[in-house]
Amino acid sequence: MSRRQQAEVRRWLQLGVLALAIAGLFAFLLVLSRSPGMERFFPWIDFFHTALVVHVDQSVLIWSLAMAGVIWSLAKGSGGIGYLALVVTLLGTLGIALSAFVGEGAPLMNNYVPVLQRPLFFVSLGLVGVGVVLRLVLLLGRIRLADLFDDVSGRVSIVALTVAVACAAAVGILIYTAYYMPVELDGVAYFEYLFWGAGHVLQFAYTQMLLLAWLLLMTASGVRLSVSSRLINGLLLLGLLPILWSLVIYLNHEPVSAGMRIAFTRLMQYGGGIPAIPVGLLVLYGLFKNRQRATGAERPLRMALYFSLLLFASGGLIAMLIRGVNTVIPAHYHGSIVGVTLALMGLAYLLLPALGYAKVEGRLATAQPIVYGVGQILHISGLAFSGFMGIQRKTAGAAQGLESVNAKLAMGVMGIGGLLAVIGGILFVWIMLRAFWQGPQQLSAD
Repeated sequence: MSRRQQAEVRRWLQLGVLALAIAGLFAFLLVLSRSPGMERFFPWIDFFHTALVVHVDQSVLIWSLAMAGVIWSLAKGSGGIGYLALVVTLLGTLGIALSAFVGEGAPLMNNYVPVLQRPLFFVSLGLVGVGVVLRLVLLLGRIRLADLFDDVSGRVSIVALTVAVACAAAVGILIYTAYYMPVELDGVAYFEYLFWGAGHVLQFAYTQMLLLAWLLLMTASGVRLSVSSRLINGLLLLGLLPILWSLVIYLNHEPVSAGMRIAFTRLMQYGGGIPAIPVGLLVLYGLFKNRQRATGAERPLRMALYFSLLLFASGGLIAMLIRGVNTVIPAHYHGSIVGVTLALMGLAYLLLPALGYAKVEGRLATAQPIVYGVGQILHISGLAFSGFMGIQRKTAGAAQGLESVNAKLAMGVMGIGGLLAVIGGILFVWIMLRAFWQGPQQLSAD
């Protein structure tokens, strides 16, 4: 990488860490507001929903899109216009956090991109969208077919391309849906339909990023696969199939219809595994065949990989147990998306030396993915068992209906796990901020 490209990767990575730091602050307040007995300290239910909106948008949407910016910058630098994209996205990120304290519009808990009905929130969300679209357009304009066939950098280019195509498709679907939205639709129903298709397509982008992180972490932690790089790259290209199939859905269903919602649900159930299952099995096989103990800077990478695999698989298995609208749904969601987050955390650790920072190693760095992973396992376990007992999702305090001892115990486990996960997230942010504070030591001029 050139110095300019390294600087661009660094800034997108810093933006992602900032989004996680903001999400962690709101997650701490969110977990406290929902844990048994804590409602006396958080009597205003609107606080819970407002915190949940900001937490989800920062920890899932902006963190993931910032890491997409990292991958796009790794594949192709963008120069001065790329910095404009970064600045616009940064302004939107800060605006979304600030909107929790400015304005009086109610929060809406629709799926994928929950919203605060406040002007500052919508302007800020629009800025994030503009910044990301600008960066992906620069990537699509510069990437070449030959870039996809290199055994080493080709893997990054393939994922960068598929993620860009997914994000571009999501934007197109969003605009198409907004244009055909019935005028009588408003509130939660409006945003549920608005973000349903686009939100599903973004999940395929996140899965591609997860797979790249798995493969890079596997190699960096001392594991080698005795299969062709072209085979792996070909499997990654399969990630385009569910993205392209989303366009078929709109050829057969109205953009605001029950058929569209069901079609995307089925696509998520069966399409997401097209690249994930074979690549995941290859990674597991590689870990099984290379069971040597990780050392030094390999340990945090290996731990991030282990817990990412476990959580992503758990999220997929829990999805098969969903019955009705209860906390089994967020248990599935947290398992899958936190699996992505842990993989991207490991990728962030891996990138630091390439960006001129010191390697991430030591007990604290090794403990971070363990604390975060164990916390999330407890968190989704508590949510899943609560859901089996009928506890509804997106509720807090007395509204949860915690009448039995078992229900209180399950939600208590959820609260403890959530707090552990917050601690793990804080540790990650601290480790990254410490590296950023120390500054890059030696940057390559290649």
